Amino acid sequence: MKTVMITGGTGLIGQELTQLLTEVGYQVIIMGRQRPQYPSRDPKVKYAQWDVKNQTLDIQALQEADYIVHLAGANVAAQRWTAARKQEILNSRTRSSQLIVDMLGRHPNKVTKVISAAATGFYGESYTRTFTEEDAPADDFLGTTCVAWENSIKPVQDLGKKLVIFRTGITLSRAGGALAEFYRPLRLGVAAILGSGEQWVSWIHVHDLVRLYLNAIVNDSLEGIFNAVAPNPVTNERLVLAMAQAARNKNFVPVHAPAFALKLILGEMSVEILKSCKVSSRKVEDTGFQFSYPTIDDAMDQLFKQQ
Repeated sequence: MKTVMITGGTGLIGQELTQLLTEVGYQVIIMGRQRPQYPSRDPKVKYAQWDVKNQTLDIQALQEADYIVHLAGANVAAQRWTAARKQEILNSRTRSSQLIVDMLGRHPNKVTKVISAAATGFYGESYTRTFTEEDAPADDFLGTTCVAWENSIKPVQDLGKKLVIFRTGITLSRAGGALAEFYRPLRLGVAAILGSGEQWVSWIHVHDLVRLYLNAIVNDSLEGIFNAVAPNPVTNERLVLAMAQAARNKNFVPVHAPAFALKLILGEMSVEILKSCKVSSRKVEDTGFQFSYPTIDDAMDQLFKQQ
């Protein structure tokens, strides 16, 4: 039985990935700051601790791993972007990556591949062009953060490990994340469209995202940087209305949240929420991966099917 160590494994994506991996027969070690209050009862799931600030981790857990999935990082949208919060967003990604690289270099291990999260925040803004993995990064906070994030994990390749990086779009899940924020006003009958609503949103269903991670583990030859986005990006307005229709809320009222109001409430973070970014999935599709939810209607229908 192969073992996958997941950092950030108690988060939304980590929990979904843990469930998928154990279902198909993998042992999972969840590496975190502390043992969760309600740990899994699955015997194939174990827990280990690390301290990113002090650059220490459970060496035995590391040495049991065949693969590392690196999802750790402070939630970008959880708080207003103060200077301290921006530093935390950056450090939580780069310092954790540096810890992995350092420990893999110091201690004997059997890890063959590292699969790291990244973000489509790497790219700039455009209403007309589609960004690919070959495009240059944006010259803004998220763009520079994404560059530092990716660069901090790349040294595992110098240790003989294969590396896959997934630049992930807006992940849709009923368990939390962006969809929960979009859905909250809908409960009050309001379909909240951000700004003009014309900005492009590159999204992915959480089930497809964790299947991409599994595919990176199973497919030994897969290496490199890939956009983890569905093949059909949509405008913010289209996404919100698709959600409202799938939720069978027949009496919703579409309301545009003015850009200036979002800027007053959210500060600099509003720039990312209002940013138009259409990202290509062609490279990952060319590997043979097939999306279960290629359109926003497919995704929303599945997410709200039990409502």
